[in-house]
Amino acid sequence: MEVVLDFEKPILELEKRITETRELAERGGLDISDSLSLLESRLEKLKKDIYQNLTPWQRVQLARHPQRPYTLDYIHAVCEDFIELHGDRLAGDDKAIVGGIGRVGSITAILIGQQKGRDTKSRQYRNFGMPNPEGYRKALRLMKLAEKLRKPLITFIDTPGAYPGTHAEEFGQAEAIARNLYEMSQLRVPILVFIIGEGASGGALGIGVGDKIYMLENTWYSVISPESCASILWRSWEYKEKAAEALHLSAQDNLKLGVIDEILPEPLGGAHKNPTQVFRLVREKILADLPPLLELSPEALVERRLARYSQMGYWQSKTPSTHEV
Repeated sequence: MEVVLDFEKPILELEKRITETRELAERGGLDISDSLSLLESRLEKLKKDIYQNLTPWQRVQLARHPQRPYTLDYIHAVCEDFIELHGDRLAGDDKAIVGGIGRVGSITAILIGQQKGRDTKSRQYRNFGMPNPEGYRKALRLMKLAEKLRKPLITFIDTPGAYPGTHAEEFGQAEAIARNLYEMSQLRVPILVFIIGEGASGGALGIGVGDKIYMLENTWYSVISPESCASILWRSWEYKEKAAEALHLSAQDNLKLGVIDEILPEPLGGAHKNPTQVFRLVREKILADLPPLLELSPEALVERRLARYSQMGYWQSKTPSTHEV
């Protein structure tokens, strides 16, 4: 069953009207091709008007769409061969983080990402895409494997955040994420990062330090989710749309702020409308952008990466006036 978001309902109503008109004409043997053509043109215009003028909150809704492709969908689509690897060799195997070794064209790489589920059982199995410390340590083990084998690293971000439960805190959630940030910044192999859905807080950053960072058009990347931001600042989730505006979390905002390198366009209506098109684009980016990075020395890679993050963000200092002293 297709999920329809609130702002998509006018599109659904017009599609229903077109279908009913076509069926009525067929039953009555009527030629209404001109009327149908007019309605279809109106439908196309309506889709463009809605999807090309989405608010930040509407993009958040599209990023969470349950029919969007997830990490394993991307991995199996872009790789000719993929072998999943399990466990952190310390505590367990976190099912919210998946990873392994695969081949994209002639390039062998280590691929890692957060994985969500599509029904109640699989969502519980994947912990709704919210990793525990074991997940970040599994990711780190695979990162170190990439460095040992001298293979590039490709990560896919799609998480509402790191798991905030008691178990996660007891087993060192903050340390696990911080360790990944430190290690990724100095990893001696190329790193490509694709934000394919939600990119929330340290949960995303734990696998998000890279040489090139891409966001799909209808994804979000921010220090906090709009709902959590609204509950802190306004004490109510009702202000989530206002929070989404204030957070500057869209791909367009992140590109303007210099957080990401490129926005990857999605089909009209979102990645779930034509996953094959999105998979093809991601694969083309990997094959185009990894070879130049592979030509750099490990020392040059690390130096460029550290410089990139050191220059990110800006601030202003104000000299106090005589009236303020």
